[in-house]
Amino acid sequence: MINREDMLELTRRMTPARTSMTRAAGSYMDADGDIDGTFNTNFLKLSPSDKGKNLAIAKAIPFSATNKNLKRYRFPEDSMKAGSMRQLLMGMKSCGLKNDVLMETFYDLIAESYESNDGYAVLVYHDRYDVPVKAADHERVGESEEVFEYIICAICPLEGDYEPGKPECGFLFPAFADRSADVDHIDVFQSDTGHPHLELLKILGL
Repeated sequence: MINREDMLELTRRMTPARTSMTRAAGSYMDADGDIDGTFNTNFLKLSPSDKGKNLAIAKAIPFSATNKNLKRYRFPEDSMKAGSMRQLLMGMKSCGLKNDVLMETFYDLIAESYESNDGYAVLVYHDRYDVPVKAADHERVGESEEVFEYIICAICPLEGDYEPGKPECGFLFPAFADRSADVDHIDVFQSDTGHPHLELLKILGL
């Protein structure tokens, strides 16, 4: 089960003034899954308007209804084998999304199985959160005791020319549990729980 307070701790920082996002990358797909274009940029170089738009998209994943729209899944024991999605996600996180080969591989794997009648965007964000030490009363008592490095992926329908709408599905990896990274789990988001993109679970190897 996901602790709502853990998610709120992450989302409170997802404002232009407080964010520590390092990078944003993405791919624009047509309905057939063919790539129309990609981008990969330092988050700080985005315009104020684009920062706000991208933070709203990223925030939608962890801020969604906990244990309803956002659910935690455990990776299978063999999920770290060579060529697995989990291994790919670890590599994307570790390089801070800067390896274009890894990113293109990820987009291709999404495109192979993702089901959509229209064009869509696959957006990925990288962040490093200095998790502060907190006392029993939740007051901050010192410097960070660890850095939670993670990625958020949001798959969004396109509205107009390369303008992503609200996410239909996505994920947070690794899971943020007890204010720490849990690399054995991933938090998966579905906007429509009645008609979820179950193919995303298959893509992720769950």
